[in-house]
Amino acid sequence: MGFLSWRRKAAPPVPVPSSGSLTDVVREPFAGAWQAGMTVDSHHELLAFSAVFACVDRIASDISKLGIRYVKQNGIIWQDYSAPRFTVPLRNPNPYQNRIQFVKAWQLSRLLHGNTYVLLVRDALRNVVAMYVLDPRRVVPLVATSGAVFYQLPADPLRGLREQITVPASEIIHDRGICPWHPLIGVSPIIAAAAAGTMGNRIQQNSRKFFGNMSRPGGILSSPKPIGDDTAIRVKRDWETNFGGENAGRVAVVGDGMQYNAIMMTATDAQLIEQLKWAVEDVARCYHVPLYKIGADPTGSKTAANIGALEQSYYTDCLQSPIEEMEVCLDDGFEVPDGQGFKVDVRGLLRMDPGARYDAYAKALGGGWMAPNEARAAENMAPVAGGDTPYLQQQNYALKALAERDKNPAPSGAAAASAPTPKEPPKDPTNGN
Repeated sequence: MGFLSWRRKAAPPVPVPSSGSLTDVVREPFAGAWQAGMTVDSHHELLAFSAVFACVDRIASDISKLGIRYVKQNGIIWQDYSAPRFTVPLRNPNPYQNRIQFVKAWQLSRLLHGNTYVLLVRDALRNVVAMYVLDPRRVVPLVATSGAVFYQLPADPLRGLREQITVPASEIIHDRGICPWHPLIGVSPIIAAAAAGTMGNRIQQNSRKFFGNMSRPGGILSSPKPIGDDTAIRVKRDWETNFGGENAGRVAVVGDGMQYNAIMMTATDAQLIEQLKWAVEDVARCYHVPLYKIGADPTGSKTAANIGALEQSYYTDCLQSPIEEMEVCLDDGFEVPDGQGFKVDVRGLLRMDPGARYDAYAKALGGGWMAPNEARAAENMAPVAGGDTPYLQQQNYALKALAERDKNPAPSGAAAASAPTPKEPPKDPTNGN
């Protein structure tokens, strides 16, 4: 591999501090929480909350299913362009991932860790021949005294790295989220969603324990008479053994005036459903995912009439930024010439709504700015004879033509009556006419 021969000979660059990462030892949802033992869940634990998993999976899956075109500027339009040295590596990025799996891994790394590091493997002509999404937790950005950026990569046999190496920024595609502390360290939305995700996990764990106890809350056995410590321990042990866990709900017989009083709040008292709903909404808000996309919209706002507007809003608010950033990162990493580049085909977002597509085609064809074969190509249909030209109805006139007509109005009735009458041709005497 071309990057393996590169070595840093100057003074070693300085590692960039990774402020704000959930991988830090101390994870505090608020100041002083660590001392009180109130930390937020890790990445793996937060993924156990269905809202976090649904948002991350939805965004990564929707972006990865979109095709990536290589286009070239022709005048004012961009047209598909055949460039195998750019398109082949993206179609087959590495031996164990196809394009969809590669793009999904790219987006998952960005969504969960705030940073995506893609290692570019080049040949002797500096053409990219393979790409690998690296583990963001093991890559260390470095900055030299001159300001040049480098990346320290650990040994990773799956990615072809037999030993730890340091490579310049030109060999790494670094896509990152917002950078509130350092321009080389991105932050994941999961930072903001950590508290809500942790609360959702706690609610689900408590509910599991609650319903595992036959939906009966904990309580106190009290006696009107004083009892010794040994007797209290024995009564507690016998009660938990005979009436706890799977035995909850059995009939208990107690004497000596002992009474059972529940002390734990029920699910209704604690408003767990409302709290869990808020946690889901807060996670979706951090990821900019509409609730209907993760099956959490109780109002049923998604209908056949507004699906087009909802998908456009979903693209604008959630998907547009990571999609366009990925396009720019690919252009820079592949060092594409001016006037060429990668474009994600966002038309795939409406692939499941044929009614909206057909209605848009009809308006474009009727408006005369789209040819029939262009609409057929968008639906993967073969062209037809005469379909390469846009059509427009005959009664439509250019404004310029109408203005010229108004400059020379038609003659009035009096002028028409005074006009000379055309002479009839002379009669032929030979045939009597």
